[in-house]
Amino acid sequence: MLTNLNPRNAIFLAGLLATLTLGLAACDNKGPVEQAGEEVDEAVHTLKNGGKETTADKVDDAVDDAREGAKDAAKELKKD
Repeated sequence: MLTNLNPRNAIFLAGLLATLTLGLAACDNKGPVEQAGEEVDEAVHTLKNGGKETTADKVDDAVDDAREGAKDAAKELKKD
């Protein structure tokens, strides 16, 4: 699948993966107060958007889920 990429798309994909990797690695652990604050912010955004979650909030949630998944995977690797 990836072998059929043209060079331009391959460079873009490599840059995207590097950016995501660095972004996840650079994030600090969020404390409970910071997490609660983010939840309040998202609730306010949702209310302002007529009850629909904004795209930015969906992206933030996806990043948080990816971060948690990476932490869980790292813990599992350390167990073995």
